[in-house]
Amino acid sequence: MLWFAAPPVAPGSTEGTFETIDVARLRVGMFVRLDVGWMNHPFPVSQFRLSSPAQIDVLRSTGVQQVRWSPALSHLAAEAAPESPAAPTAPEPPKADPAADELCRQRDALARCEQQFAEVADALRDITRAVPASPLLAGRQADALAHALVRKLGDAGDTCVQLLADAAADDGTGHAVNVSVMSLLLGRALGCSPAELAELALGALLHDVGKLELPPERWHAQPASGALHQSAYRSHVALGVAQARRMALPRRAKLVIAQHHERDDGQGFPMRAAGGRIDPLARVVAIANRYDNLCNGPWPGQALTPHEALARLFGEEAAAFERSLLEHFVRVVGVYPPGTAVQLSDDRYALVVAVDPARPLRPRLLLHEPGRPATEAAFTELATQPRLSIRRSLRPEALPPEVRRQLAPRSRLRYFWEGVPAPADTTPPAGAM
Repeated sequence: MLWFAAPPVAPGSTEGTFETIDVARLRVGMFVRLDVGWMNHPFPVSQFRLSSPAQIDVLRSTGVQQVRWSPALSHLAAEAAPESPAAPTAPEPPKADPAADELCRQRDALARCEQQFAEVADALRDITRAVPASPLLAGRQADALAHALVRKLGDAGDTCVQLLADAAADDGTGHAVNVSVMSLLLGRALGCSPAELAELALGALLHDVGKLELPPERWHAQPASGALHQSAYRSHVALGVAQARRMALPRRAKLVIAQHHERDDGQGFPMRAAGGRIDPLARVVAIANRYDNLCNGPWPGQALTPHEALARLFGEEAAAFERSLLEHFVRVVGVYPPGTAVQLSDDRYALVVAVDPARPLRPRLLLHEPGRPATEAAFTELATQPRLSIRRSLRPEALPPEVRRQLAPRSRLRYFWEGVPAPADTTPPAGAM
């Protein structure tokens, strides 16, 4: 059973008018919006269409007395609509179109992921704004957000990494959310416990918190940067550790902040720690952080494609990371990670948009089809196409102009996980409001 039978409204959308309603009057089919904050309720997103009585029971059990709902976005039977007149006989539904249904399902999944990313980014932005004046409060809020991410990852069951089409976030916040998402997926693949995942998420969310005390021009360093610039940039680690102490973060989250630039070969900074001296959670974040910096660096002309970034990690930077962690990372993001432009064995072009860790060589693709509008581009799962394979990856600028216009390769990559929550246990997690 899918918990969400319809896509959430995109953040900022004005579609539909929302009205307040008592939770006791909720009915299946209502499109509701929860205003208590993403980390304070047990659902993957904050607005969705109620698809089962179990969802209503969970919502009532949280203690929320009222929510808002949109009549225009709801799908209610005439007898279920609150205080509504009898509706005319519904027309006969159109015949099922499997291809159209699958396209809707893919778009629904993408919309959910984009909303989840946006809600996490908004929460993190508020937290970082609170750090200078209220570090303890910011620490508690960050810890709550980290636990919410872990809880919602657990609810998602099996997951795949989804490339987002539109995820509004500044580069710093977007980077932190990307690193957190990839770190959590890698940590779960490695068998981390929920407690370890919570500290992993917390450290990943705040791994660059020290940059809040630096001017933006010191947030990044190129190899050709002078010694003074390099020293100022590298100081963000020590500044972050000091900030983590003021925020009263737990020990291993502080270690993630302290060691996310250390390398297995001892060539990292600031302590040149190596091997077993690096905390395992920090090793996870170090890989996710390096991968995202290679793909989403501050200078777009120097950014690598996701496939090139993996090749760099396994090639000239292989000594920096434990081999088994890199192999697990490839299983999470795929051999051709989301965002990679590819040419297929039948010469068609495509963009990788999602990867199932169980099939790292058989991702989901957005296919180029000549003459077809970009808004109607077709998806396909390589896992269901045994005769089709990826021949090679391409840089976006190497794509023919028509292909590039239709597939619209992303200049900034944003990721979230896609999954279907297990419906068996409808008891809200501890601490849900």
